[in-house]
Amino acid sequence: MGRKGPTRHMKRQQAPTFWTIKRKANVWSINTSPGPHNFGTSIPVTILLRDMLNYATTRREATMIAKQGKIKIDGKPRLDEKFPVGLMDVITLPDAGESYRILPAKGGRLALHKIKGDEIGFKLCRIIGKTTLRNNVTQLRLHDGRTLNVSMESPYKVNDVLKIKVPSQEIVEHVSFKDQLPIVITGGRSQGETGMIIGFGDEPGWKKTATVRTSSGEDIRTLTKYVFPIGTTQPLISLPENQ
Repeated sequence: MGRKGPTRHMKRQQAPTFWTIKRKANVWSINTSPGPHNFGTSIPVTILLRDMLNYATTRREATMIAKQGKIKIDGKPRLDEKFPVGLMDVITLPDAGESYRILPAKGGRLALHKIKGDEIGFKLCRIIGKTTLRNNVTQLRLHDGRTLNVSMESPYKVNDVLKIKVPSQEIVEHVSFKDQLPIVITGGRSQGETGMIIGFGDEPGWKKTATVRTSSGEDIRTLTKYVFPIGTTQPLISLPENQ
């Protein structure tokens, strides 16, 4: 009889290339649980604690840290050591007094950027879909898996970005998707680049492109789905100094 359902284990060689693990140290690697980010765009909590932050030396130690509620993702303790962490998520370690935001980096990687102050209390979410419900309610689907119900008369559109408080999910600012916005590129060959939108192509549908002028003055063209606005005139979030 054939196997039913997905496998729960994974070899290290099959793990996404941006996971910072030693490919030949062992045969097996931890997998991600079903969650807000899919397998190809997320990092499990264990690898975050053990291989990126070095707060644990073994998987067992990382699991103990998670099970004790010592790591918060977007303001909520996550006890699952396989919980997937992805783009724009806010990681807080209360005992260490440190907080980080997940940002795209060059080479298809996801990087940790240390944050502090008011930045710990909010995140940016991109609208990837809208659904009309009953009673004049519109449901927004965000890039991190969450959904928000708003009035049908609300101005929010697909590709717009919302600044929301975490964990309350209160919307505090709205960034409309248009040109002349500061952005970060989240995919493709130019992932990790920052700059400003200076124009859009006339391609239809998913092929639509945008031209971005990077912080170094170079003009690059990428798909609009990879362009993530981070503010209107100035970025709402801090960025690494080398970007």
